[in-house]
Amino acid sequence: MTSSDTASIPTVDATPRSQVPLLLGAVFLAYLAQMTLNPIIAPLSREVGLAEWQIGVTISVAAVMIVLTSQFWGRRSQSWGRKPVLVFAFTLAVLTMALFALTAYWGMNGLLSGTTLFLLFVLLRGIGFGAALAAVPPTAQAYIADVTVDEKARVKGMAGVGAVQGIAMIAGSVVGGVLSAFGLITPLIVVPFLLVAGLSVVAFRLRRETRTELIEKPARVRPFDTRVWPFLVAGFGMFTALGFIQVITGFIVQDRLGLAAEQAGLVTGGALLAAGVGMVTAQAVIVPKSGWTPPTLLRVGGLTALVGFCLLIADLGAVALFAAILIIGVGLGTAMPGYTAGPTLLVSREEQGGLAGLVGATTGLTFVVAPTLGTALYSVWPSLPIILGAVIMALVTLFVWVHPRFRQVSAVRTGE
Repeated sequence: MTSSDTASIPTVDATPRSQVPLLLGAVFLAYLAQMTLNPIIAPLSREVGLAEWQIGVTISVAAVMIVLTSQFWGRRSQSWGRKPVLVFAFTLAVLTMALFALTAYWGMNGLLSGTTLFLLFVLLRGIGFGAALAAVPPTAQAYIADVTVDEKARVKGMAGVGAVQGIAMIAGSVVGGVLSAFGLITPLIVVPFLLVAGLSVVAFRLRRETRTELIEKPARVRPFDTRVWPFLVAGFGMFTALGFIQVITGFIVQDRLGLAAEQAGLVTGGALLAAGVGMVTAQAVIVPKSGWTPPTLLRVGGLTALVGFCLLIADLGAVALFAAILIIGVGLGTAMPGYTAGPTLLVSREEQGGLAGLVGATTGLTFVVAPTLGTALYSVWPSLPIILGAVIMALVTLFVWVHPRFRQVSAVRTGE
């Protein structure tokens, strides 16, 4: 923590703005690859003979890697440069997901099974891809914080990162769901090619920073820094609530609607598409046009997401299921820029990379426990993880309304 509890918004010479679309393109392709897998991960686990909790563990291990490496990547993006970090990350992602596709193919054909198959899922989809994906959002967020000099531009830029993630959710839901109709192996084959496209963008189009644009020794931001921890608590709660339902969405769809594996992949893609539409609508329309401050975004978004969670608890049919997921997407899409942009207004330029990594690590931390616990609770009672998510979302909404730190951001903006 610095000697000052708050910092004025840093005014720095912005590096060329043309790099922002390229970085957003890299985020899009990385998350498109991840989201293409989401519609098939539940039916795939059953197809290869893995238990529900084993898929939960695989996702949780990926989250552990995000927690362990996000701060490292965020600071290295400021000291090494964005291009070297992203080239390494996409190369690692291509290799691990190509091997993951091969492993899944062997599992579907009975050449691998049991503990060996499970450990390979954890190694490739969990450790390898998790470490690679961890580098992408902090790199983009640190760059945006570096080149924006006021609250409105900062919130808009951070919303851009969330918007491309939401668009990737939409596109991935469509791609993964449609391709699953040709067999669950088909999306797995496509994913490495999407990552190759991302590697090509950063390797051949992204400009490498000059030495004067880099920061030799980026500052580390500690989780209990009084400027940022309330935002981290809010983000942790939001993404924990999301984590309880994200992995089990495929199971909810398949079980409530009574679908076979191939049908479940397609319909789950539609459900995730609804969440993506909600998120993109929030971050491309609501956030920029509202002009709300980060605390207001957190409050409105949290309350909206809570409504969606409550609607999802009971089995009210397909329409209510899709509507609930859409509302959750709108709510979290509104709240996310408040979570990511708010603390950047309170720290110095040298701390932006460390902060971006800390935000990424906090988000990743929610998926260490939530997917495994969510799948375990689902096997006890399918509504239980949804109820727990709703309770957490209610607590987060209350917290951002009452904690005084969320008034501090507005004070910094107005110069009070």
